[in-house]
Amino acid sequence: MPKVLVTDEIAPEGLEILQQSLDVDLRLGIPEDDLVGIIGDYEGLVVRSQTKVNRRIIEHADGLKVIGRAGVGVDNIDLDAATEKGIIVVNSPAGNTLAVAEYSLGMLLALLRKIPHSHASLKSGKWSRSQYMGQQLFGKKLGIIGIGRIGTEVARRAKALGMEVLGSDPFLSSQRAHSLGIELCEVADIFARPDFITFHCPLTKETRNLVNPRSLAQMKDGVFLVNCARGGVIDEAALYDALRSGKVAGAALDVYQEEPPKGSPLLELDNVVATPHLAASTIEAQVDVAVDVADQIVDVFAGRSPANAVNIPSLSPELLESLRPYINLAEKIGLMQGQLADGRMESVELTYGGSIAEHETAVITRCFLKGLIEPMMPRSVNMVNSPHLAESRGIQVVEKRTVSAGDYASMITTALKTSAGTHEVSGTVFGRHDPRIICIDNYRVDIVPQGYVMLSGHVDRPGVIGRVGTLLGNAGINIAAMQVGREHIGGNAVMVLNVDAPISEELLEHLSTLENIHDARMVDFTGSSSR
Repeated sequence: MPKVLVTDEIAPEGLEILQQSLDVDLRLGIPEDDLVGIIGDYEGLVVRSQTKVNRRIIEHADGLKVIGRAGVGVDNIDLDAATEKGIIVVNSPAGNTLAVAEYSLGMLLALLRKIPHSHASLKSGKWSRSQYMGQQLFGKKLGIIGIGRIGTEVARRAKALGMEVLGSDPFLSSQRAHSLGIELCEVADIFARPDFITFHCPLTKETRNLVNPRSLAQMKDGVFLVNCARGGVIDEAALYDALRSGKVAGAALDVYQEEPPKGSPLLELDNVVATPHLAASTIEAQVDVAVDVADQIVDVFAGRSPANAVNIPSLSPELLESLRPYINLAEKIGLMQGQLADGRMESVELTYGGSIAEHETAVITRCFLKGLIEPMMPRSVNMVNSPHLAESRGIQVVEKRTVSAGDYASMITTALKTSAGTHEVSGTVFGRHDPRIICIDNYRVDIVPQGYVMLSGHVDRPGVIGRVGTLLGNAGINIAAMQVGREHIGGNAVMVLNVDAPISEELLEHLSTLENIHDARMVDFTGSSSR
């Protein structure tokens, strides 16, 4: 039987499943050096968050076929190293959904009804009923930032409690929001309108310090905040000031910028309910994630596709190699669409034209979705889970095929529909391995999708390109390549600049204010191949 090593404690129910068909060794808390020495003897590895499965360990894992993470996050596993080694990594993304959703509402209730404080008061021998007057949830507005699995379950429970629910998520369609009974809003509305705000978003560069002095100033006086997502979403110094001033009436926190939050002044405030990262800590959740991962590991050794692989597609090596140039192209197009998109994503249509339409294209679509979603999601988004992430947010995905590819042997055309409109981006492969973006909203272009690319819509007038070049030069930005696509002389046009360094947001905003320039955007292709 295949040998499986378990190095972190998991629920007995999961162990039992593994032991029924596999040879299981339990070595809890094994030091890294010892793990390096023995990992080559095993075909499977099961961990939670304590064991760090780094590149050094994986390089010694010559027989390892699968790593199972009994939980959601895979930050403790080097996904790139595992992929390079051909090791499947599986996790349990839904196992703690209900636990966190229930805990979030429990934290809100504890905060509003002052349950921890009144409990401590009574335990100390006091009977201070009037001191702990609370508020009810019924009829109040709850704002949810992040309507994924957990945010969706919070919304359902809040609706059952008679609350009005507002939600914000860049990947949630209006149709999906309507089916959940949620009023879909921009983030600014979530800050301004609700009585309570709860966070269920990943920690990305866009969500880091989402709660800051500026966003706090937009909120209602006396708002309550709940964070059971990631500590970095909140600027804790700004929150402390808002709690002291009364701008924020109270906060319930389960996660922190630094864990444990040693010396945090937030813990000294009476209007803060704080717990030590317990939202997912239920007996049921731990059983669910253990069983889920154990089932998937058994599936891998039985030759079946695991339900939640986070890095390896189910493809034969021959098919993967033949599709690789178009897989790379599709991801690049997705990255461009994702970074240029305005508004909420509703649907995307992919049209495969020419010879590529004769092949299996599902994996290409998955890689496009990976690129599309990746700018707003954590590092774990991949070609395996990207369709589910799109579906869960109500993004309709349609594939079409046509024998025509214009002047090219093959072409991929993507039409992304958002609440702000529809934009098309097309690409092809020159030769065998040279991906190109060849059309943006009917403008013919020839973009090498690598490094940093600036795009600007403008009116085709003399001097426009020169002014942009001068401003970039003054900022020390070197232009590696430049081209223009236009409707006709003097009409609307698009300028494409390959640059050697990223352009700051301030400079992009300034460029967008120049006469005859509609906007200026950056597309960063630097990380796509390594994600």
